[in-house]
Amino acid sequence: MDHDDDEGVGFIRPSHYLKSPTIAEQQAMALLQVPKKTGDREGSISSSVSDLDIPIYSSENLTTSVRREPHGSFNLKLGFAIVAGAFGSSFQHGYNTGVLNNPQAVIENWIKESMYNRTGTIPTQENVTFVFSLMTAMFCIGGMIGGSTTGMIADRFGRKGGLLLNNVLVFLAVLCEACSKPVASYELFILGRFFIGLNSGLNAGLAPMYLAEISPINLRGAVGTVYQLVITISILIAQILGLQSLLGTDTLWVTLLMMTVIPAIFQVITLPFCPESPKYLLSNNKETQAEKALKWLRGTYNVRDEMEVMNAEYEAVKLIPKATVRELVTNSALRIPLIISLTVMIAQQLSGINAVMFFSSTIFKMAGLKGDNPTYATLAMGGINVLMTIVSLFLVERAGRKTLLMVGFGGMAVDTLLLSIGMRFVDTGSTAGIFCVMFVLIFVIMFAIGPGSIPWFLVSELFNQSARPTATSLAVGINWTANFIVGLAFLPLSTIMGSYVFLIFFALQSLFLLFIYKKVPETKNKTLEEISAIFRQQSYQ
Repeated sequence: MDHDDDEGVGFIRPSHYLKSPTIAEQQAMALLQVPKKTGDREGSISSSVSDLDIPIYSSENLTTSVRREPHGSFNLKLGFAIVAGAFGSSFQHGYNTGVLNNPQAVIENWIKESMYNRTGTIPTQENVTFVFSLMTAMFCIGGMIGGSTTGMIADRFGRKGGLLLNNVLVFLAVLCEACSKPVASYELFILGRFFIGLNSGLNAGLAPMYLAEISPINLRGAVGTVYQLVITISILIAQILGLQSLLGTDTLWVTLLMMTVIPAIFQVITLPFCPESPKYLLSNNKETQAEKALKWLRGTYNVRDEMEVMNAEYEAVKLIPKATVRELVTNSALRIPLIISLTVMIAQQLSGINAVMFFSSTIFKMAGLKGDNPTYATLAMGGINVLMTIVSLFLVERAGRKTLLMVGFGGMAVDTLLLSIGMRFVDTGSTAGIFCVMFVLIFVIMFAIGPGSIPWFLVSELFNQSARPTATSLAVGINWTANFIVGLAFLPLSTIMGSYVFLIFFALQSLFLLFIYKKVPETKNKTLEEISAIFRQQSYQ
């Protein structure tokens, strides 16, 4: 028999694409392969393909690509794109989270005065507190809605386009907040907080997605950490500017809120000089533009290997439709990473970081700090948060995502238990108070080292191009929802339980630690193909 043809039963010529597949064909086949269960070889695509000696899952390297995505180096153009993408977006998230804390008393006096001028009667403190709480809550509500629409905006306008368009909401928010005091309308102020919440929710999905897609594989975690780093820096800036000695006064608190327009102007000026995400361009059949963008970001014309890997992923993704919410829930290979993404987002908010931040001034006062010293101690705590986030930026590519998450949640669990015990003895002497201060600072360190930053970019690593926008929408939306629930529930629980409220967080942290140990894979230096292969295996075990 002539072996150059296909007439032989069961024989496939060496030139057949199944015997010598291209990168794109290998990737496409990988997405169609179903890992076989033990003893099951009939009716399985994977069994028929594996008989042809095509690697499906290698124990050493879970990828079907001939060559791995090459490692890239940091350069000035990539740095410019990172700053332009992150500063103008995550700054809004952090700054507007903490901007109302220090001038709270001043803003409440303005609310009381506005109510009195309308009705002629002095409002109760409960009514004033309700309005201020609504201002705070409206930011979270806007974040929930904005985060849930991330996928739609990212698909329609692109990652870069969505970030630029999102700045319109910042200008609307600043306009509302600037006009609220002259016209004595706290309703207008609440509307402004809603607009800036929408903006921050969208940024929380768009910015990490953009950063992840422009980064080389070996810098993906470090670049993703930049989003949380800017959040911590902006919270600290808001706390400093909100001091009564600076902008937290009766006449300047509106200026404090209007400062949020500066990063928006910065992004509108700088981001147009940066390219759109190459992966987004390629998914829209703009290969020439994608290659041009990649050359700009890498600072070199030699991007052939990375373009081949991107093309392989794109060819594979074309074989499957854009993932919907229903498919994320019903497809087991997508459901597992979705559960992981949602859980780590919830874990970040239910870790107790907001509770510790809230109690920090009280604990510092109990430790014997007088006058304005508790306020400055709180600022020092914000500085430690920034410093440790910078440390995590370097550790995330060395220690890995899973390791830092486990160290963070494990450390917080132990620390929270010790803090709840210490709070019971804080009235007995200064020694217990000093230990409580130490526990607060250690808690912030443990949070910043992993749980604070990793959840924001982990979702972009767990999904391929077809599912990433939809999954990001769900993950960011659930993060803001958990943030809103914590804001509503913490004060009533702390009133009822006192310092024992920290035991709730201890239990939650322990559960999250167990979940991370059992379910979260390590994604450091893994391609999207390798990560997808891990979940395909898990879905059939």
